[in-house]
Amino acid sequence: MNFSTVDYIVFTVYIIGIVSLGLYVSREKKGHEKDSQDYFLAGKSLTWWAIGASLIAANISAEQIIGMSGSGFAIGLAIASYEWMAAITLIIVGKFFLPVFIEKKIYTIPEFIEKRYNTTLKTILAVFWIFLFVFVNLTSVLFLGAKALDTIMGAGDGSMIIYGIIGLGFIAIAYSLYGGLSAVAWTDVIQVILLVLGGIITTVIALDYVTPEGGIINGISHIYETAGDKFHMILEKGHPEFDNLPGIAVLIGGMWIANLYYWGFNQYIIQRTLAAKSLGEAQKGIAFAAFLKLIIPLIVVVPGIVAFVMYSQPDGTNIIAGAQDAFTKTDGSINYDKAYPWLISTFVPIGLKGVVVAALTAAIVSSLASMLNSTSTIFTMDIYKPYINKGADEKSLVKIGRISAVAALVVAGLTAPLLKSIPQAFQYIQEYTGVVSPGILAVSMIGLFWKKVTTRGAIWGAILSIPTALILKIESLALPWMDQMLYTFLITIVIAGMISLASNENSDDVKGFNFTSKLFSTDKTFNISAYVICLVLALLYTIFW
Repeated sequence: MNFSTVDYIVFTVYIIGIVSLGLYVSREKKGHEKDSQDYFLAGKSLTWWAIGASLIAANISAEQIIGMSGSGFAIGLAIASYEWMAAITLIIVGKFFLPVFIEKKIYTIPEFIEKRYNTTLKTILAVFWIFLFVFVNLTSVLFLGAKALDTIMGAGDGSMIIYGIIGLGFIAIAYSLYGGLSAVAWTDVIQVILLVLGGIITTVIALDYVTPEGGIINGISHIYETAGDKFHMILEKGHPEFDNLPGIAVLIGGMWIANLYYWGFNQYIIQRTLAAKSLGEAQKGIAFAAFLKLIIPLIVVVPGIVAFVMYSQPDGTNIIAGAQDAFTKTDGSINYDKAYPWLISTFVPIGLKGVVVAALTAAIVSSLASMLNSTSTIFTMDIYKPYINKGADEKSLVKIGRISAVAALVVAGLTAPLLKSIPQAFQYIQEYTGVVSPGILAVSMIGLFWKKVTTRGAIWGAILSIPTALILKIESLALPWMDQMLYTFLITIVIAGMISLASNENSDDVKGFNFTSKLFSTDKTFNISAYVICLVLALLYTIFW
């Protein structure tokens, strides 16, 4: 067992502290019973720093820390494109998408679809999202989180995974079920501080151990010299992982589809911006999150590269007993996703290990809580209220929100163990989200910015996007899945556009949005932030091309 009594005490203090904080900030004020806006949108009271922290805490979870470190081991820094391109995507969302969402006073993205198109398409997409959250997002976060805890706190043989799934689910539900988004968002401020601190500790210690001489500078120099091929952002054709990150197409193709969908039209991400005090506050929060995204690869990808160097043992590397065996599965394949938990288990000292595991758990629990809250929001506001109980009062809506969150967690918990055979969980999540996301993004974006698109065109575009995506996945076409996303997105736009023009060629759709340039104006703080982020990204891609 790799966990000491001191580590257990530190970890237990974290659990008690975060649950207590969640319950405290979500307590009902005297004379005010929690209504649906309080529960699902935190009473529209979030400040910029809470929004920024909550966006990152919701985003950075097991699939990033464990999955992206595993991809860092397998691919290298190229996987950081998800993080660095997300920074500029956040700026785009804050500038062009968020003003519309807040002006329309929406609770959910399906509600936005209803305002622009109709209830039928809203319901179709609401069902899509619920299945995606439960069977891909919640399931993968539970499994990867439990797998990490099994490696660090247990024997690493999988015997603790079921208990880990149950424990993580219980912690997430303990405060989020009662408090809703308010509990999730305000505790996320603490969670994001913890996960950044824990990530920095792990990275620094891993770099210090990678050479016999020790020292962080020596460690950086050694991994760069011995694993230089892991420090290229753009992969060449013929690279073993080219199908996952297809070269320059990452910058100009499918990565934009993944990011624009995730940050702009993904309920459990965008929901905290909808809970802002004002549009300006939400935009500042998005800019803050974009800055945080720039540092994430340092604490999740670099450790994976360090683990790769220790596994491959080039000259000058500190030889760690059992390093190669630790990553080798019984069938001889490499267990990439063990990189981060192995580093923690092997190198982080007593006491600090409890802090790092608390940080990892914070990342997992905050994402679980966010996903549960958003799943329950969509079910309650987009399915239960309009179809099952149209006259539901505020108390009933909050109750159904809690029940649906528990149901989603139970289903995801039962499904999670089925992921044990997947080699790179982060890539699995991206690939299978990519079956649904291009179609949703296509009909959402053309609905946002093109007044001629009709409901009929959008419905057929959304429905046909799924078989289109599946056809493009046929092995004989030999397309990288990121390119499949781009082509699915473009084909969906063409389908929706052609059907719309065939039935409504000369006039705008009656539900098309009318905007003025004033709606998209942003303040000085946001504008300066955007320029700085663009310059930093240009520098990073120039250095690591």
